[in-house]
Formats: sequence, C-alpha cells, structure tokens
Amino acid sequence: MSQGVLYVVAAPSGAGKTSLVKALLLKDQAIRLSVSYTTRASRPGETDGVDYRFISVDEFRQMAARGEFLESAEVYGNYYGTSQAWISGEIAAGRDILLEIDWQGAAQVKRHFPDAVTLFILPPSIEALRQRLSGRGQDSPEVIEKRMAAARDDISHAAEFEYIIVNDDFDQALLDFMAVVRASRLTANRQTRNLASLFGRFGRDEPRS
Repeated sequence: MSQGVLYVVAAPSGAGKTSLVKALLLKDQAIRLSVSYTTRASRPGETDGVDYRFISVDEFRQMAARGEFLESAEVYGNYYGTSQAWISGEIAAGRDILLEIDWQGAAQVKRHFPDAVTLFILPPSIEALRQRLSGRGQDSPEVIEKRMAAARDDISHAAEFEYIIVNDDFDQALLDFMAVVRASRLTANRQTRNLASLFGRFGRDEPRS
C-alpha cells in the first residue's frame, strides 16, 4: 500500500492560512485536515471535532504525560497538540493529511516524519498583516500588538520551510498551494515506493538514481 503525504502549513496569525487551507480542501478532497487538541475555548461557529478537539488543561496534560502528542505547544496561554497515533495511522493507510501548526510544531513533526512537506504562508507586508488583524474585529489593540510581535518572530523562521507562499492575491496563492501539493506527490522518492509493482513489471525493482 502506498504511503500518504503529510503536509505541514504554518503562518503568522492573520496571514490567511486557514482560508487557504479551507479552499485547498474544497479543491482537493484527497487531503484530510488533522484536527488538533486545544485547551482554548471554542469561538463562535467552531464545532468540537471539526475545527478542534476542545479539552481541559488537565486532560491535555494527561495526554502529554502519556506521550500521545506528535507535537504540542503553548500559544497565547493555551495548549495545542496533535495526536501521533492518528497521524501515523492515516499516513500508513495511504491518506494525505494536512497539519496547521506553528513553526515550532513543524520542526517537531519534521523530526518524526522527515518526508513531510512543509509550507509557510507569508503576508505581503507587515502593514497588510496589521490591517487584517484589526479588520477581524476579534482582538483588543493590546492583543493585536502581541500578535504582531509574535508574527515577526514567526516570519523569522520562514526559511526553515521547504516552500514559502506569499498570500497577496488569494487566488494566486491558492494556485501556488495546489502546485506544491501536486508536485510533492510526484517526487521520485514517493513514486518509487508507491509504484514498486509497476517498476517490477518493467523488470527492475526501482529506477537508478
């Protein structure tokens, strides 16, 4: 059975990552979104088990103590974590999975899944990012300033990712996102594993490098 692809997407708050991910999932239904665990309260319109799995701090700490998280982080006083068993099972079953996490979580995931495809979504400018955060109307000026400071730190780690997409024009950013997904499925490493039987019919176990 062929292995699935694990996509890891990170971005500063307000860069449009969630909107791009939702649009990608509508275009490519072969990809499933990993639903993270979090201790933060749900926001209006969010559904438990769909957007996040909302749990208490005590539950989160118990899961962490049992080593159940592939990666975990504290963000703005709340905890987030990804189930290692679920990710491993889905990838082994040949299903493509997408993770929305921060740069620290991406680094943790990459250590466990070296073949994971990592993408960073970049805003077109720091001014545009501030306008997007203010325009959401969800946060106080103090919180926005904290998010801006965190965004600068996040952006300083963008070069640690394999791909960087600038979300200036949404439609173009989505096309770039889809191009990365399509190309990543066709790398020689993945194709030689996934098409082993085909190469066998050509009289070789795998092509020469």
